[in-house]
Amino acid sequence: MAEQYTKNMIREVFIMMLNDRPLSKITVKDIAKECKINRNTFYYHYTDIYELLSELFQRELQIVIDEYNDTLSWEESFLVAAKFTLENRKAIYHVYNSMHREELENYIYNTSGNIMIRYIEKASDGISASSGDKKLIASFYQCALTEMVLRWIATGMKEDPDTIIRRIGKLFNGNIALSLKRSADLEDIWEKDHRRFFSY
Repeated sequence: MAEQYTKNMIREVFIMMLNDRPLSKITVKDIAKECKINRNTFYYHYTDIYELLSELFQRELQIVIDEYNDTLSWEESFLVAAKFTLENRKAIYHVYNSMHREELENYIYNTSGNIMIRYIEKASDGISASSGDKKLIASFYQCALTEMVLRWIATGMKEDPDTIIRRIGKLFNGNIALSLKRSADLEDIWEKDHRRFFSY
C-alpha cells in the first residue's frame, strides 16, 4: 500500500514537472526533493527517469484499454482516450521534443490501434469480412490517426482536436462499414498475404 502511494506520488510529481519544463531538465534529485523522499527510494521503484516515462505511457494505455466503451463511435472513443494528452499538453510537447520521443509515438500508435481494432471488431458483427482485411482496415486508420496526432503536437497543438476528429468522422462516415462489406464480397485470396504482413 505504501509502495503504491509512493509510486503514485512520484508519477504525479513527474507529470507536474513535465508540464513545467523539458524532460532533459528533470532530474531524480528534483523529483525526490519535491516528493520529500531520498533518491534511493526513487531508485527502489525506477531504474531512471526514462523507465518512469515508459511506465507512465504504459499505464495510460492500460486505462484506455480498461475504460473502452463499445457503445461509442471510434471518434468518441479516440477523444476519450486522448484525455491525458489534452490535460497535459505541455508535458506531451516536452516529451515530443526530447530524445525519448519514441515512447510517445508508441503510446499514440498503440492507443489508436487498440481503439480501431476493437471498434472494427464491433462494426464487423454480422459482416463476414476476413480477419486479414479487418486488421488491414484497423492498421490504415491507426497509422492515419497516429500521424495526425504527431503532426498536431509538432505544430503546437493549436487546433481543437474535438473539432478535427469529429469533422473526420463526418467526412469518412460509413467508410469502415463499406470496407468491411467489400471484404465480405471479395474472394479470400489475400488472407495468406495478410497473415504475413501482420506477423511482424
